[in-house]
Amino acid sequence: MNSNSHSVLLAGVIGDPVAHSRSPAMHNAAFAHLGIAARYERWHTPAAELPARVAALRGAEYLGANVTLPHKIAVIELLDRLSPLAEQIGAVNTIVREESGALAGYNTDAPAVVGTLRGAGFEPSGASVVILGASGAARAAVFALAEAGAAQITLVNRTLERAEQLAADVLAATDNEALRLHALQLDDPDLAEALAEAGLLVNATSLGWHGDETPLPADLIPPGALVFDMVYRQTRLLRDAAARGARTLDGLDMLVRQAGLAFELWTGREAPLDVMRDALGSAD
Repeated sequence: MNSNSHSVLLAGVIGDPVAHSRSPAMHNAAFAHLGIAARYERWHTPAAELPARVAALRGAEYLGANVTLPHKIAVIELLDRLSPLAEQIGAVNTIVREESGALAGYNTDAPAVVGTLRGAGFEPSGASVVILGASGAARAAVFALAEAGAAQITLVNRTLERAEQLAADVLAATDNEALRLHALQLDDPDLAEALAEAGLLVNATSLGWHGDETPLPADLIPPGALVFDMVYRQTRLLRDAAARGARTLDGLDMLVRQAGLAFELWTGREAPLDVMRDALGSAD
């Protein structure tokens, strides 16, 4: 962990919005549990303020930061180096301030995706998957599932070009030679067939954070699939999926897993995952 004369070290989440974030509850409980003099905060950061916010992390009082929507890709050019996984994925959700003041970018979302699915009893190897979105979270999911041996992944986005670019990036980087990868626009008539074949449906869009929005009409949800919404609340998508008879999984376990990996990068200590998970229960 960073060693310096500051009595309280700082970490936080950078995003727009961040008021909903439950990360402070998790990390502050973990710091307290291990007796680490550190505090985790919410740092609301519009795009225009991102360079200044990231530059501030070079200060000796900082451990680093988490990065959430919409900055996981834009933040890359502001960092000094990337871990191999973050470089491959092209998205960063964790920044670590190194002893020198240099900033390193990591992606803890990708291992958290696969760990969460396996924890729920779903094995990605050989699976047919539909992923909604092409954001940083979607990038983490598709790279992780490709590396875990998924047989078929269909990327669905409102803007087809972004889905096609993500598909091309994954195909160029993956060792999964058997992977069949497709990109579709949200209104493509082929989407219904892709969903019907899917064993896993992943929502990596931000729809569901606020109000009752959903990325998919209820009648397209495959009843035989596991529906995994990265949003960590009971969303309309998950309610619709349950009504259709599908298994559902929200983003809470993924939130804990990616947070634990970030905590370990900042502190060099094993993350107390049970403490972090329990803290979510009492989070505002």
